[in-house]
Amino acid sequence: MTTATEPGYAELPRLISLMTGDDKHRAAAESTVDVLWVLYDRVLDITTENFREPGRDRFLLSKGHGPMAYYAVLTAKGFIDEAELATWSGPASRLGHHPDRRRIPGVEISSGSLGHGLPIALGTALGLRARGLTRPKVVTLVGDAELDEGSNHEAIVVAARAGLENLTTVVIDNQSSTRGWPGGIARRFDVEGWETRTVSGRDHDALDDAFTTAHPGRPLAVVAVVEPKG
Repeated sequence: MTTATEPGYAELPRLISLMTGDDKHRAAAESTVDVLWVLYDRVLDITTENFREPGRDRFLLSKGHGPMAYYAVLTAKGFIDEAELATWSGPASRLGHHPDRRRIPGVEISSGSLGHGLPIALGTALGLRARGLTRPKVVTLVGDAELDEGSNHEAIVVAARAGLENLTTVVIDNQSSTRGWPGGIARRFDVEGWETRTVSGRDHDALDDAFTTAHPGRPLAVVAVVEPKG
């Protein structure tokens, strides 16, 4: 929960603005900022106190290029000191153009090579189940164009067959996919047995409801629609 001393959602544009020099991927930050905030502020049990605990929720940023919004949210939640943001991508900085799990507190996976997050999330959820940990949520964020990567299709098929109720994939839909999907993005998951919900990627209450409404026995795919890239 947000406290009086934490930077809130209104501070995120200022925090993002402290990171300069990667205008090419600024759209990636702008498209994900609302989803990231809702996840960390309302949905996921991930804090600086419990991040190393086995029972914590997991968030895996597959859309790891242009992680400015991710760093801003981690800063707002106390994982990163605000003073570090201005050093990002510098030779001595922990904050690279792709997040590094070995260097940045709160980061579950090193990402940026697209197509990896959903398969890793699948493995994470299966690993937790094998340890008897079925309560922790495992959420991965992917881009619509990223669904062109074949490794995602294998993960989509296996996740529903395995009944991984604690697995959620949120797809940022900014209409950047090269080929698109017959029937839309949600249909790609629906035909394989996932629960699917399509909402505005800017509506915090709609996102919260999509993430938290029960979906017994099935993984969840939330398609967050934002303005087209470019």
